[in-house]
Amino acid sequence: MSTTVSEKSGTWRNWAGNVTALPVREVTPASVDELSAAVRKAAEDGLTVKAVGTGHSFTAAAATDGVLIRPQLLTGIRKIDRTAMTVTVEAGTPLKRLNLALAREGLSLTNMGDIMEQTVSGATSTGTHGTGRDSASIAAQIKGLELVTADGSVLTCSESENPEVFASARIGIGALGIVTAITFSVEPVFLLTAREEPMTFDKVTADFEELFTENEHFEFYWFPHTGNCNTKRNNRSAGPENPVGPVRGWIEDEFLSNGAFQVANLLGRVVPAAIPSIAGFSSRVLSARTYTDIPYKVFTSPRRVRFVEMEYAVPREALVETLRELKAMVDSSTLRVSFPVEVRTAPADDITLSTASGRDSAYIAVHMFRGTPYQAYFTAAERIFTAHEGRPHWGKVHTRDAEYFSKAYPRFGEFTALRDRLDPDRRFANDYLRRVLGS
Repeated sequence: MSTTVSEKSGTWRNWAGNVTALPVREVTPASVDELSAAVRKAAEDGLTVKAVGTGHSFTAAAATDGVLIRPQLLTGIRKIDRTAMTVTVEAGTPLKRLNLALAREGLSLTNMGDIMEQTVSGATSTGTHGTGRDSASIAAQIKGLELVTADGSVLTCSESENPEVFASARIGIGALGIVTAITFSVEPVFLLTAREEPMTFDKVTADFEELFTENEHFEFYWFPHTGNCNTKRNNRSAGPENPVGPVRGWIEDEFLSNGAFQVANLLGRVVPAAIPSIAGFSSRVLSARTYTDIPYKVFTSPRRVRFVEMEYAVPREALVETLRELKAMVDSSTLRVSFPVEVRTAPADDITLSTASGRDSAYIAVHMFRGTPYQAYFTAAERIFTAHEGRPHWGKVHTRDAEYFSKAYPRFGEFTALRDRLDPDRRFANDYLRRVLGS
């Protein structure tokens, strides 16, 4: 298989359509050697290099006017080690394919986010996470990494090999090199029972500590302009399997959560005054349900309605206060918000620039339907999040810079020093990284 190189590549767009880039050329390497050669060639030509996944980031983390690396030929499982309980996968493998392949082998990741369209390297590099009392982000499940560095050499790292690189590169935002393979910790496949039910905003916030403590995975959605939430509790189960039936699954997950929701958002975009009424309807349309299935069928769900998103991690103990301030802000404003606010949690981890680095965290994600103005809402929300020492998701809209991050992350200097060592000429730099990491 040979490298596919197109000298004129056209415009690259992310999933939400809010980021575009015009690279000089695109390269689709079929091996790690070909990727290394592409990085060395870029250096000869004085060009920067960025790898893109499926474009699910809302920031310009992957944008480049240099060489764009597409990893779609670097896919599949390299190795399953049942003694160590690890799986090594190529960086361009979509999470969806990994989850299916692991399930066939009777294995599973411990925790995952709610979307599985992203590549494994794109998801981990930006700190993608689900919700968990004890289990953390996808990157926290990494046991080893392989990356091509700025001089084209291949570096492997783990807790025992290049540990200082391992500490940072699990969430490297593309600044340290191009990830080519990831080794994840896995476990025998298990069953989760999901319990979804409506609950009022006042009850969720009053009982949050209890709901968090009593469930392995707790999350909820609050519908702005209403006092209504939908809650979801996922806990390990001895079985038996009791999946959502195909008819009910189609009605609730496709027709209501995607089809009807898309129509409601289109209506709200044309008639913003109708949004509070639509929100009231949307928040009541899904009834309570309980089902038991293998992890990826419980954790993930289809997301076909396109949106723009901002998400901040705040210290977990600050969640309820932050959320109440957000609700008060929306209630007292003229904003019209048609998308629910998503709330999740993660335990502290040891990754240098993880949003949960060194502290138990709660995540608050605000969304706006694609094509509607989001700046006023996001600006007001960000003001609240930053007042509570919030750390923005690396792949979602925010306006923070290196000066802010140097205070938000105790180990920020550790990451930038490693970047200086691995990429002194800034082969992997772009405007976004210059803003968030400094030049």
